[in-house]
Amino acid sequence: MRRGPTATAACAALLLPAACGSTARPPDAAPTATAPPALVAQARPIGRGAKFQPPANGPVVGRCDQRLGPRDGTHVEVFAANRVMLVPAGIGTRPPRSFSSGRISTARCYGELVTLDPTGVVLVRPGSHPALADLFRAWGKPLSTRRLARFSASSSARVAVFVNGRRWRGSPSAVTLEPHSEIVLEVGPYVPPHRSYTFPPGR
Repeated sequence: MRRGPTATAACAALLLPAACGSTARPPDAAPTATAPPALVAQARPIGRGAKFQPPANGPVVGRCDQRLGPRDGTHVEVFAANRVMLVPAGIGTRPPRSFSSGRISTARCYGELVTLDPTGVVLVRPGSHPALADLFRAWGKPLSTRRLARFSASSSARVAVFVNGRRWRGSPSAVTLEPHSEIVLEVGPYVPPHRSYTFPPGR
């Protein structure tokens, strides 16, 4: 399955200073890759501070097993105020946790949905059908038509949700985390949503 890179990947892999909020390269610097206009339009920097990088502090959803077991992957991207909000590692797990290169390698137990790294990949137990409401509850952050974590939509707007590139017209909380789906949530300026995501092997 193919997708456009996330903002982080676009910044790191394609060296897009303007898109990533960095200063322009010196005149004598080596030429950089020319990115497709659509990719430039999708690139956003990661926001700074706790509002954009909120930790996981919600309860475990569903049965908490000692083993991770087989999982299906769903990808969730969150944009607020024209910046990337990181979906943290550790959602749906209980401490103590061990980390390796920023990724959770072991935890006391694993719930119905978990995140092991801050890439936005949510690992869901096969046969379960959690929704965004469950993800945000396990994250410990509010989600509604007007609220996205610590951000609120303007009086004339609402939280925008896209599933596989298509606008979702219902409640954000009702979106189910289907295997290999690409879910984008936005509050603030419009960000062109990715339509798909390339999942790691086995996810």
